[in-house]
Amino acid sequence: MTGDAKPQPKRAAPAPPFDYSLDFAIIDFRQQPELYRIGKGEQGVLLVEPYKSEILPHWRFRTPEIARESAEHIFAMFLAYKNQGDFVGMDMARKFLQMGFTRARRYANHKSGRKWSPGRTEVLPDDIDPVKAESAAIFYERYREARDDPDYGRMKAAHLERTATNS
Repeated sequence: MTGDAKPQPKRAAPAPPFDYSLDFAIIDFRQQPELYRIGKGEQGVLLVEPYKSEILPHWRFRTPEIARESAEHIFAMFLAYKNQGDFVGMDMARKFLQMGFTRARRYANHKSGRKWSPGRTEVLPDDIDPVKAESAAIFYERYREARDDPDYGRMKAAHLERTATNS
């Protein structure tokens, strides 16, 4: 190998695991953001209030038109949370965008939405639905935009630093 190799970008340290031991029924994460743990991927997306109740009604992916409206609305929420300096809201909006992609992609690959055979013994064969694939692509574009937002990255790093010292 020559000295022409490009340096690899630094990868962020993995987020600590999502804390499922909390009593999510009584915690308002807007009032107590220090309790929020990012977790991996979409962990906790349907648990963290008040964000779940704010974002979930707008999360749809049945058709590309519905997916576009949903992804745009959720991304606008991401930007609103960003303008408020609300990292937890930003991260939850990012998770919903990611979940829009992954769920639409699941239905794009398997019309029933089931990836596994009964008993989870084998992965079912793909049965491609191009409409759901388009819905997935719409969500993926907005998910990447949120994930790669420089302010999101800075706020995530600051949140991780704050919560690491409080753990």
